[in-house]
Amino acid sequence: MSTLSSRSDAAWAAPAPQSAAALTGKRRIAFAAWADAGRLPGLLALLRSLALTNQAVCEDFLVLHDGLPEGTAERVAAYHPRAELRRVEPESAERRASYAQAAGGAAEPGAYGVLEAFRLRDHDTVIVLDTAQVACGPLGRLLTLRRGLAAAPYRPGGDAPGTRVLVVQREHLTDAFCARLDAVARDGAYPQERAAAGVLAAALDAPYEPLDTDGVFASAHSAPSAAPGEPDGCAPADFQARFMALSGPAHHDLLVHLGTPHVARTGDVGCARRVAAAHIAAGEYQDAVDLLGSVRIPVDDAWPHEVYGQALMSVSRDEEARAHLRLATASPNWAPPAFARLAQIAWVRGDDDGARQSALAGLDADPTHRPCRQMLLRAAVPDGPADPAGAPAVEPAAAREQLAHVAFYMPRQGNAGDKVLPEAVRLAFDRDPGPRRWHSVHAHRLFDEAALERVNSRRGLVIGGGGLFLPDTMPNGNSAWQWNVPDDVLARVEVPVAVYAVGFNLFDGQSYRHERFRTALRALAEKAAFFGLRNHGSIAQVRRLLPPELHGKVRFQPCPTTVTRHLVPGWSDPVRRDDTILLNAAYDRAGLRFGHDYGHFLAELAFSVRALGARAEVRCAAHTVEDERIAHDLRREHGVALPVVPMYDFDTDGIRAAYARTKLVIGMRGHAGMVPFGCGTPIISLISHPKMAYFLADIDRPAWGVSVHDRDLSARLTERATALLDDHEAAVADVRERQDMLWRVTRENAEVLRTLGF
Repeated sequence: MSTLSSRSDAAWAAPAPQSAAALTGKRRIAFAAWADAGRLPGLLALLRSLALTNQAVCEDFLVLHDGLPEGTAERVAAYHPRAELRRVEPESAERRASYAQAAGGAAEPGAYGVLEAFRLRDHDTVIVLDTAQVACGPLGRLLTLRRGLAAAPYRPGGDAPGTRVLVVQREHLTDAFCARLDAVARDGAYPQERAAAGVLAAALDAPYEPLDTDGVFASAHSAPSAAPGEPDGCAPADFQARFMALSGPAHHDLLVHLGTPHVARTGDVGCARRVAAAHIAAGEYQDAVDLLGSVRIPVDDAWPHEVYGQALMSVSRDEEARAHLRLATASPNWAPPAFARLAQIAWVRGDDDGARQSALAGLDADPTHRPCRQMLLRAAVPDGPADPAGAPAVEPAAAREQLAHVAFYMPRQGNAGDKVLPEAVRLAFDRDPGPRRWHSVHAHRLFDEAALERVNSRRGLVIGGGGLFLPDTMPNGNSAWQWNVPDDVLARVEVPVAVYAVGFNLFDGQSYRHERFRTALRALAEKAAFFGLRNHGSIAQVRRLLPPELHGKVRFQPCPTTVTRHLVPGWSDPVRRDDTILLNAAYDRAGLRFGHDYGHFLAELAFSVRALGARAEVRCAAHTVEDERIAHDLRREHGVALPVVPMYDFDTDGIRAAYARTKLVIGMRGHAGMVPFGCGTPIISLISHPKMAYFLADIDRPAWGVSVHDRDLSARLTERATALLDDHEAAVADVRERQDMLWRVTRENAEVLRTLGF
């Protein structure tokens, strides 16, 4: 078995990174339909009906065909942003003709087109629809099915599956099953008048999963015509207007695809606000600015001003943002969030007094407004660890011996993992992590001329750790990642710069869409004397964004929380551990984490918690207040009660002690795995983000992870957790061995850093 210290970082430069979906196990879902020229009107009607009845759902839609009229792609795209015309293989027409011939002409070749869906290979679940029907109700059950081949019963009569609606899972999307379908269809030994439905019924080895689609789909015969010319009044412009008139949440892709041309055509401010808010939620800040800047917002329409102000501050156009946010404060409903954003702008620019004043104004409007209260607390607490009581101020001579440290300094009741991080980074450089040896620079504050002067008066600048390569926690237009530094200011940093254990933290489904991040990343890589990323997955992602001549600068530096036992002065392993298992779940960006599988995840987890509860007490380890939701949902949905450990209220010693004393940690957050691992505690990761898989790959223990989307989640989780508990001493020894590998890399990098002046 290879060790980390012998791995060559250069080996990670050549291959493309594994897809995020492959790492997280996120289920890829597609709708599919067979279409030809005669079925095209029905296809368009089906697409419209899906959007108008399920505006919060937007999956890939594959239009399977072997030839469609010119202009079809444009017509289809008008109704669905993720529709793809996928031409089937040339021999498919001959194959379908042979099926019809074997059936003695009981059906025309196109009636077998639906069977082409079984040849799809790039999705985990394919929902096959007939263009002779329209959607009329919610699709939730179709999207949550995970097993078997589900079909609505054949009508009229009988209990064999029809082909109006099929939900096909990965096990039937195989060459072997396609060969079986082909053999049945060519033999003709099936109810031939039923065409594809008869073939499918004869080919199945097991009973199909019955699927009740009453109230979900209806025959298109009674639906308005969708012939060219759109006499039903649902031409693209009318369709867009009907969609934008719907209430309730809408999927980002549908809202942007249909709302953008509607706003351009009508100038509707309310619709522009909705679309801009969708852009902001997806991290598309400049798109939100451009859209709201294209319409005239009345002075007294507070809500669009509040959204526009948020978009502008996200691209660092702060003066314009202030103007719109001040207009929003005139409304009682929008004054609290507007004042919270004004406080944030002031705080980012180093104006703590202004931040406090705006936060207090927001609390006057709504004393319960949490973001205003958080901003008030943040403006009252200095960045970084506090000075010991009565400690003298740092003199200029002493300042020259300090290192400056750019980090995300977590406020009170903040993310527990991010509380531990800055101190862990400092301990990797110096046994004293306090303010006598370190000058704190909050990553989210604007790195301006004054900050530059303070850093240049120190002996070096350390940037890290944490997932700072992320576009949306505290967005800015200066760098497009979490350190708010303009390129020209970064260029004038005169002291050595070390990027230390930073992570590339995009979720499955997120991306950096604009060039700003790429150019800022290159400027940072060129400036840095040391550029260390905390896992090889991040290394691969960052190297893809850098020119080849900079690839060699990017090296592996594990997150220092993973070697806590070697870093914390006076550390001693616990003599005994509590009979507990700490369970952590995360809910930020829940749609990206769970997709349509949250109900499945919760039910599977409830089963495991009950099973493991016979071995040890399972407790909820809440890194943030929002993490407590797992305890509430398990109790409400499944009657499973978990005591809550509020780690967001703990200091760093308390967080480490809690993780060192427990027997096992099952965690979804990155640092709900790395921190307990660093304390010598066995872990199992609930993978909903690529970084979890990256870490487990680095320590050569992928079996310590289970995807939240895993169809057999409860069985895998229970089996693996039980194995770790059954031979706990061996599990702890394995953790320590894995940790020693990371410690060797950390020590080797420490020698390099010393030669660079750190």
